[in-house]
Amino acid sequence: MVKSSKGFHSRTRGTLTKEVRERGMPPITRFLRTFEVGQRVVVRLEASDPHGMPHPRYQGRVCTVIGRVGRAYRLEFRDGGKRKELIANPVHLDPAGGNPPDA
Repeated sequence: MVKSSKGFHSRTRGTLTKEVRERGMPPITRFLRTFEVGQRVVVRLEASDPHGMPHPRYQGRVCTVIGRVGRAYRLEFRDGGKRKELIANPVHLDPAGGNPPDA
């Protein structure tokens, strides 16, 4: 038996593979999106992002924006009752439906 890889992106072939119509870089507007503190977002990994990405285990996770770190966002979520934080670029975030930011 061959020993399996323990790398950062091991076993993510399905997660980091795009559909035929999604190939290539996303539109620039996805990189320029802004989110307000307290807004809920969903983590959606963009496989072609040249600036890195969150760990694939966070795909589909609903988080709350708690601040900015440069051009990225600091996110908070609950995992088994424990509060955890995550930093992600806006290209990896989609607004969560049904919960617009307070204006």
